[in-house]
Amino acid sequence: MNEPVLARLHQLMTLREQVETLGTGGPWIPAADWTDEDTHLVLHLDVPGVAADTLELLEEGPTVTVAGERSAPGRLLGGDRPSGAFRRSLTFPQDVLPQTGEAQLAHGILTVRFQKRHPTIDVDAEHLDAGGDPGGHDAP
Repeated sequence: MNEPVLARLHQLMTLREQVETLGTGGPWIPAADWTDEDTHLVLHLDVPGVAADTLELLEEGPTVTVAGERSAPGRLLGGDRPSGAFRRSLTFPQDVLPQTGEAQLAHGILTVRFQKRHPTIDVDAEHLDAGGDPGGHDAP
């Protein structure tokens, strides 16, 4: 077989595996948000029930990967909550300084702060409208 056929076959097998796990509580992907805090980008990841010692954080170039595991409850009679291992890779929405991530886990939310390469600068529009110098020095 040639390489394009093998690549397509691999894609189809991967898709089949994903479909088969839809109703079995298989792999799960935590919800994530990015927020801008002027000098930092902050990643918020919903990981309720995930123990801190199972969490891993890896920065590689323009992406950050978070992995962890949530144990299934014992004697489960039925349920909708996924369990098991997860791995989520996200692309930074803006450039950050490498290896500046600081993580905190509280109330089931993993918060990771990354120092931005180019911080957001707020300009005081009222001061500019009043004819002031943007550097903060008024002309004589």
